Amino acid sequence: MRNAHFWPVWQLDCPIIRHVLILALDTSSPAGSLAVLRDDTIIATAPAWSGELYSSRMFRQLELLLHEHDLRLDAIEVFAVVVGPGSFTGLRVGLAAVKGWAEVYRKPIAAVSALEAVAAQSSLDVPALVPVLDARRAQIYFGIYERALSSNGRDLELAGQECVATPEEFFGALDSRYAASELAIVTPVPELLASAMSRYETTRSTSGHFRVEQASPVLAPHVARIGHGRALEGKLVDSLALDANYVRRSDAELHWKAPAGS
Repeated sequence: MRNAHFWPVWQLDCPIIRHVLILALDTSSPAGSLAVLRDDTIIATAPAWSGELYSSRMFRQLELLLHEHDLRLDAIEVFAVVVGPGSFTGLRVGLAAVKGWAEVYRKPIAAVSALEAVAAQSSLDVPALVPVLDARRAQIYFGIYERALSSNGRDLELAGQECVATPEEFFGALDSRYAASELAIVTPVPELLASAMSRYETTRSTSGHFRVEQASPVLAPHVARIGHGRALEGKLVDSLALDANYVRRSDAELHWKAPAGS
């Protein structure tokens, strides 16, 4: 996000911030989802997407979810959305929808990383968590999130930047920074790491193995809870500041060529 504008807690249009109603949206992958949180509790979740286009299935599922739970879009007090990394088309659809809703209803937004939503699922008590997602092209997205104390308990803080790499490059980066006992890899796609991990652990000279924890690909409920934490701390943005975090350039950018003579 560029030039993010944080909303103080008192600016939220709700009488008691701890009872805020949040709509969470994830369109970063084919396993996209929707969720609504109230009073620290997920009260509604839309199932994973089907094979339809993002632009049609998301709005249909949202309409069904709101109707089934007797909710209105204008009653939502915070919109939480995955800003990346992930599908370029999916992210654009999700961010455009949230920007529009936030602008129309004058409500703030919680911008959430898909990798943080994966890391937040971990139940392991380790100093650092390394969420991993499929980046296609034989690559993975990953980040290193360290546990930190906050007013809301133990939060996750990104150490450095989220990256894209091959599985082999990924294990090399981890080995140069952490011992295996200090972290856990959290991912909905452990099969992408199996081969590279086997080769790595066969050749490494130190003892110990990286632990891998299975995560759900349905991220919206976890995005909602992270969004709730952002709301409590006033770390929300407006529609103008909301921006995607693609981590790598799109195919269009990679294949673009300047006109002759430019």
